[in-house]
Amino acid sequence: MKICLSVFCLFFFLSCSSEIEPESSDKDSLSIAADSAEEFDVFIEVLGTVQDGGSPHIGCKKNCCKELFEEPDPTRQVVCLGVIDRMDEQSFLFEATPDISRQMKKLKQDRNFGESENPDGIFLTHAHIGHYAGLVYLGKEALNAQKVPVYAMPKMKGFIEDNAPWNQLVVDSNIVLYPLQNEESQQLTTQLEVTPFLVPHRDELSETVGYLISGPEKKALFIPDINKWDIWEKDIRNEIEKVDYAFIDATFYDENELINRNMSEIPHPFIVESMALFEPLPAEEKQKVYFIHLNHSNPALDRKSEAFQTIKDNGFKVALYGQRFKL
Repeated sequence: MKICLSVFCLFFFLSCSSEIEPESSDKDSLSIAADSAEEFDVFIEVLGTVQDGGSPHIGCKKNCCKELFEEPDPTRQVVCLGVIDRMDEQSFLFEATPDISRQMKKLKQDRNFGESENPDGIFLTHAHIGHYAGLVYLGKEALNAQKVPVYAMPKMKGFIEDNAPWNQLVVDSNIVLYPLQNEESQQLTTQLEVTPFLVPHRDELSETVGYLISGPEKKALFIPDINKWDIWEKDIRNEIEKVDYAFIDATFYDENELINRNMSEIPHPFIVESMALFEPLPAEEKQKVYFIHLNHSNPALDRKSEAFQTIKDNGFKVALYGQRFKL
């Protein structure tokens, strides 16, 4: 009788978990087959974790890329989240990356509804190549999509409307632009709400936003790019407390990562800086943090690395391709 009760409790615990990791992941927390995400009606799926230039990175001759040019890792895709609502049968992409072809295919496969390849909306954060350049594949030279909704802030929207080849997507009705405003929520489905918020970044061509993604039960923070936490008007620690998951900028592990670039010209919060800032947080708050948007040079991309292990030992996590999170 005790054995049966134990088995029942284990089954109940597994079926109610809010996070599902891909089978290939390191089991730093509960890890079960991704197929079990059928239990999730509304969820986030990680469709990419790498910084804009991808991995392997163009022109890179270092060990971090050398083998990947010969044997590419299909999970090394540019930062992107998929959001799926199976109840209302709608799905969304957060970012239009250079890997959009594979990311749209996976989104369609994993949502388990609809025949169209197209998402029901794409949310852009800013005008750096890894976050919007994938839109070009919706044009007539490739998919020739019809009226895919693309959500963008005013400067980002204007950049697309005023510059080729992006404006051709609008002229040809491949996409339809929907304006966003800072801190104004968008009700996407009966289950999903999205709120953009401005963050400081290198805004040469557009403003930069993060997103609060709210489901029926849980909330997620998505900030793939920001300059430094201390120049943001908000306290990231307070924002983490308000949500269940925080997918945050982890472009570089530390200041010694790039020896051929002036890292002050490409400011991001180093992972070691973020971990130090978050150190006073309770363990349950640290567990919400998923580092994402890792540069090809970032040692934490390698799950066998000392950097990856250090992040785990400090109570945080690295986002993994294929992970799913209940909303």
